[in-house]
Amino acid sequence: MRINVRSTLRAVLLASAAFACFHLASPAQAADEMTPERLLNADKESGNWLHHHKNYSGTRFSALKEINKDNVKNLKVAWTMHLGGVEGGGIWSHGGLEGTPIVENGMIYVTDGWGSVYKIDARGGKGQMVWKMDPKTDHDWAGAIACCGVDNRGVALWGNLVISHTLDGRLIATNKETGQVAWQRQVADPDKGEVITGAPLIVKNMAVSGVAGAEYGIRGWIAATDLSTQKEVWRTHTIPAKGEPGSETWKDSNDAAAAGGGSTWVTGTYDPSTDTIIWGVGNPGPDWDNAYRPGDNLYTDSSLALDANTGKIKWHYQHTPNDPYDYDSVAENVLVDVPAPNGSTLKLALEADRNGFAYAIDRTSGKFIWGLPFVKKVTWTKGLDAETGKPIEYDPKNPVQRYNAAVTPSRDNKVADICPGNMGGKNWPPTAYNPDLKLWYIPVIESCNRITVEESTKDKLKAREFWTGGGPSQPFKITGSVTAIDVTTGKVAGKMETPFPNLGGMLATPDLVFSGQPSGEVMALDGKTLQKLWEFNTGGGVNAPPVTFSVDGKQYVAILVGLGGAWDKWFIEATPELKKIQPGSMLYVFSL
Repeated sequence: MRINVRSTLRAVLLASAAFACFHLASPAQAADEMTPERLLNADKESGNWLHHHKNYSGTRFSALKEINKDNVKNLKVAWTMHLGGVEGGGIWSHGGLEGTPIVENGMIYVTDGWGSVYKIDARGGKGQMVWKMDPKTDHDWAGAIACCGVDNRGVALWGNLVISHTLDGRLIATNKETGQVAWQRQVADPDKGEVITGAPLIVKNMAVSGVAGAEYGIRGWIAATDLSTQKEVWRTHTIPAKGEPGSETWKDSNDAAAAGGGSTWVTGTYDPSTDTIIWGVGNPGPDWDNAYRPGDNLYTDSSLALDANTGKIKWHYQHTPNDPYDYDSVAENVLVDVPAPNGSTLKLALEADRNGFAYAIDRTSGKFIWGLPFVKKVTWTKGLDAETGKPIEYDPKNPVQRYNAAVTPSRDNKVADICPGNMGGKNWPPTAYNPDLKLWYIPVIESCNRITVEESTKDKLKAREFWTGGGPSQPFKITGSVTAIDVTTGKVAGKMETPFPNLGGMLATPDLVFSGQPSGEVMALDGKTLQKLWEFNTGGGVNAPPVTFSVDGKQYVAILVGLGGAWDKWFIEATPELKKIQPGSMLYVFSL
């Protein structure tokens, strides 16, 4: 009998994870039940941060205002907590922190890059570890196919459980009070090049998961697991199978769709009024050789609206058809209601794309409303069509798009400089939206880079190996900004430039905006003017978004600090000063 050593080892790890937790303090109270009603009304619990994006709409806006523009200059460190997960694995020298803390009634739940979950008691103005759950992720097996870092962006809550993912593709339910694993199931398959880095989205009794791996020739999907039965409810592939709607947009003879990418590694949002999940989809594969995969390549580079009960696609909006730039559309869609000129209400989904344009889409129909560049320099297109939002040069009759051919990487133009670079624009770090000011804040990477194309052939496609059709280099200096857009006009309302790209994301409160820099600074800006009002240097790279919460009537701001992800492996030459930043794993909590 032949024994599969890798499968056997993984089975042992799955079994042992249930015991891989330890307590450093006893919980002072029984865990609170997280119900669908609480999740639907998360903003009513203003002191908590119950969703990955704060609420189902993805606004990352908190109404807490003890900390405001008049006193934020007095913000100071309340306490810190050192975490683990800095060890490397596979192609990565170390892990990083990209997670959003979840906070419920004074208890903080965070993850490190390898998917360990930490429960921390934040009551009494100090942090005390309650428990840590180590899922025993297979570092080398998963790390070898994590294209863009050892990352985990956080947890979700359901019932008395903490729901989390691991890089090696598991969905884990951990008892919120004891830290013991209640159950787990394999959702993604690392044997195919699939990993999971995003936080789960809880809708009703389901955990919705996305997948990463478009650079490894996967066929992307979004999947829902019933948390009561631990069974899969639905799985929607982002690359249609032959004969399905959208399959006609793959016009090649290579069966490119079978390895067509379309990963979904950023947590989506949910509109309960229409029972619709809206989720971003990543690049087609191979990334830069779009002649290998002629056609629009649906549903890559798209926002997808899915029926929450069935996973059926209701509508889609594609931003960059037949993408030759690696311009993912994985970013979160922020759901906002805006007064229209005729007195009606526009129900919008806002998405800041890697291609450098911000889009407002009617979230009931998928119709384009407006779009504009949010970066300082765009060279790949002359702009967007006012009616469709497609690039002006887009020609549906052409199976291979060239856009601005002089700067588009192709088999005929094998070395090309593009702006924004393939990292964006905006990457995964989340935006924030202030519903009072009607301002949408985007964490911007002001970038250009150089792409070299390599012609793809079917024989080069191998499991767990890069399938990119070329690659980037970094001959240009890259900076960043915080850019505010007035969603009532679709115009840029302000831009605060930063010396480094914004790799962490945004938090909005009634009159402030918080963010960070990979050079270590956490900062607070005036929500209207974007004037910097406060800054603190953490001494480590900020690669995660801040949150705010309150305990016993006192407001805090929390952020994970530890530079990891794709930047310091693939893009560091564009920011050489960041080579000095050391790996780290720390939770910072601030208060007045």
